[in-house]
Amino acid sequence: MESDCRIPMSCLRPRVLILHALFWGFVCLRVFGSAILGEEKHTVTKAGTMPCWQVEEFVVATECTLCSAFQTKTLTACIQTGYVERINCTKSNKDEYKSCRSAVMEEHLFWKFEGAMLGLTVVFTIVVIGRQRSLDRQAAEKVRRQIESI
Repeated sequence: MESDCRIPMSCLRPRVLILHALFWGFVCLRVFGSAILGEEKHTVTKAGTMPCWQVEEFVVATECTLCSAFQTKTLTACIQTGYVERINCTKSNKDEYKSCRSAVMEEHLFWKFEGAMLGLTVVFTIVVIGRQRSLDRQAAEKVRRQIESI
């Protein structure tokens, strides 16, 4: 005899609960892990070795451009995003390079994210439709058995 599941949590199978726990654990790890790593990167920089653009005003001499192969190997600013801009600090009159985020790169990341969300929407829509059909079949079978027993 089938159990009548009126409370959704009591009907969930253990593997579904495990999959939910793994999924949300992964999401939390990504969100909080990147936040923690981001904080560590900023706290490692010592006050004496800070770039001039962090402590004084500056003017952008060259807009954000893709790093060349040579720049990628020689400039530490290229390592973070692959894009760099040349800036001129006003007080010290020094030219330095600063990592930046390109509009092209941001647009690419945006469309990549949109594609992933569209793909997940399709996958979960198929899962929901399949589950609904399964539940409809189970309900129809239960009604059929009840009618046969009369």
